[in-house]
Amino acid sequence: MALGGPARLQSETESGSGEAGRMQTLRVLSEVAATLASEYDLDALLDRFLSMMVRLSGASAGVVRVLTGDGRHMRLAASLGLPEEVIDKERLVDVDCGICGAAIRSHTARQTQNLASCSERTHLPYFGQCSAMVAVPLEHQGRLLGAYNLYMAEEARPIPEEVSLLFTAIGEHLGMAIENARLMRENLRMTLMSERQMMANEVHDSLAQTMAYMKMRVELLREALLGYESGKALKYSGDIQQALDEAYASLRELLTQFRNRMDPLGLEHALQALAAGYFDRTGVRLEFENRIPDLNLSVDQEVQVFHILQEALSNVARHAGARQAWLQLDVVDGQYAFTVEDDGRGVFVMGAQPDLRHHFGISIMSERAQRLGGNIEIANRPQGGARLRLMVPIHPEK
Repeated sequence: MALGGPARLQSETESGSGEAGRMQTLRVLSEVAATLASEYDLDALLDRFLSMMVRLSGASAGVVRVLTGDGRHMRLAASLGLPEEVIDKERLVDVDCGICGAAIRSHTARQTQNLASCSERTHLPYFGQCSAMVAVPLEHQGRLLGAYNLYMAEEARPIPEEVSLLFTAIGEHLGMAIENARLMRENLRMTLMSERQMMANEVHDSLAQTMAYMKMRVELLREALLGYESGKALKYSGDIQQALDEAYASLRELLTQFRNRMDPLGLEHALQALAAGYFDRTGVRLEFENRIPDLNLSVDQEVQVFHILQEALSNVARHAGARQAWLQLDVVDGQYAFTVEDDGRGVFVMGAQPDLRHHFGISIMSERAQRLGGNIEIANRPQGGARLRLMVPIHPEK
């Protein structure tokens, strides 16, 4: 007897009854789970799922419907074997429509051999040619996500209980896959938004300090010109030219950073890469040492730490006049300590006017440290040069 639909799945799951039947059921479930777990693109996943389910059930066609945002309709997400005119009519259906609505309300697979309601709704002869249709709800952790349908061209027997349970289990697997795909899209969307915000912050942080410095110098230049103080005017003009050069260099460095974001392998790999190319970029030798065997920071924390250390090392190259620098990761007084040292002229030079651009850079680093719940310590080294240390509390993994 050549029967389609549930009869075929029943014949596969009843091979020898008992243990053999359970093994066959597990084999079907395993094949479904493997199909859903091996595909991350939702459209490709649904296409593969329908192809497999149509093959396993002996159906002539199948569709997957997902719940719309208003919760009152289901949208056609994938189809296989349906004529184009049927697809056009089935793109959006009410959530409580016919057998699909009954399956959703009962949370179990349902079967019907009367597709008159589908024919009346679409005014198409296709549904009159189908002998039966199976509707299975798609749920994940009690949350309705949609339903899938299998259309049978041949006579079908009622769904046995074990086949109904198998259909429902398959629906739960597909529901989980759909939910995971949704979460991945949301995560990607949040990542993109966060990345754009970070880029905006970086542009602001990198150029705002220099622009503010130039704005003050332009005002001083104007006063000097109005007062015919040529000496001061030349000095302020030189300051503005130097600031413009630094702004241009900062912008080029910022663009390089955007093209080469932090290493996805983590903070240590990112800092190793930064240290490896530091001499070629700056002419300053940099020694990197990590004394933390198990650095436990979140991804967001690692990004903030990376940018603070990157800015500190940029300051060494631009302002310190150093030949040697050191970057060290350690644990001090129960906190993570990230230290940048150099053998340059130091931060605080007696009798010298402070560089406001450098001051703004320190302020920005301090703001980043506060977001981490930490702080920045800056001092001159006894043996010459400067030391910047970022202290970050250790939050044990819960």
